[in-house]
Amino acid sequence: MTGGLPPEAYAAALAALPGVGPAELGRLLAGGRGPGEAWRRALADRRPRPPDDVVANGWAALRAAGVGVSVVGLPGYPPALVSDLEAPAVLFAKGDVAAIEGRRVAIVGTRNCSRYGRDVAFELGRDLAAQGVRVVSGLALGIDGAAHAGALAAGVAPPVAVVGSGLDVVYPRRHDHLWRQIGEAGVLLSEAPLGAPPEAWRFPVRNRILAALAEVVVVVESPHAGGSRYTVDAAMSRDRPIMAVPGPVRSRTSDLPNALLSEGCHPARDALDVLVALDLAPAAAGRPGARTPADTRPPPEPVEAAVLEAVGWQPASFEQVVVASGRPPAEVGLALAHLERDGWVAASGGWWERNGTG
Repeated sequence: MTGGLPPEAYAAALAALPGVGPAELGRLLAGGRGPGEAWRRALADRRPRPPDDVVANGWAALRAAGVGVSVVGLPGYPPALVSDLEAPAVLFAKGDVAAIEGRRVAIVGTRNCSRYGRDVAFELGRDLAAQGVRVVSGLALGIDGAAHAGALAAGVAPPVAVVGSGLDVVYPRRHDHLWRQIGEAGVLLSEAPLGAPPEAWRFPVRNRILAALAEVVVVVESPHAGGSRYTVDAAMSRDRPIMAVPGPVRSRTSDLPNALLSEGCHPARDALDVLVALDLAPAAAGRPGARTPADTRPPPEPVEAAVLEAVGWQPASFEQVVVASGRPPAEVGLALAHLERDGWVAASGGWWERNGTG
């Protein structure tokens, strides 16, 4: 230690210097003389010079916030990241960093997801976590949040979130409760120092950490040029398997997963497919027609099943369901009532949507 403070305190102070991003931080710490010496070298080039007590004050703030600091090359750095070519030089954590250790799957997708995508993400998160798999995601609105909510609902494997702001800057604000839950049940990770706002550039950079942590990346819903593309590209550069949830061919939110499927990626129809990719389940188990492990809904009767098929995977009006099913309106109305009662469909604003949540 230098001046009574641990080397992590100096590394954290370096990460908080204005204008120091992940690449520059890695360069500053690459000299091999330790974070304390790197801090002194950095100060020699700084005008104006930071106050002498900035390191101590910053370290006290981290302790008060319950945020830990891991520095690449020092004890305590997560083994899952240490060999990555773009490993974050400094990693801030709220929660138990040991939560990372175990089987891990990243579930990613768009903020502007459909009901179908949100339900599938929730189910995947829930059913994978129930089997002890750590669900890794970015804690964004939409697919990320649904996957983490599912993992928390299972209450088995700890969730892992990688965020694009300081760990004291909750983003998005609507996920304040989810943020706290993950910090208590698993771990929140960030390259950003305390107080760092959710600047746009941080999210594509953050996505490489998602890819590095994942053994498999599952894309649920995303437009072709969405943020998930960064995670997919980072995963491919690391030879991580990519899986995709099939979606309606006319839905823009399914552009990327459908394109990945056409390029030869394996489909993720449910958690079983992902468990097979992890070698945690036999390939033949439950096929064809498998239901997710935690799905306890009663199977639809034949007429109800036909009406459910007519609803499809995009919002449909009652009239559209009648036409698609070819059945009398009264019969369709009764079938929809039974399907809604049993959790297979949901009605909203005159539209019927298929509900994947069991």
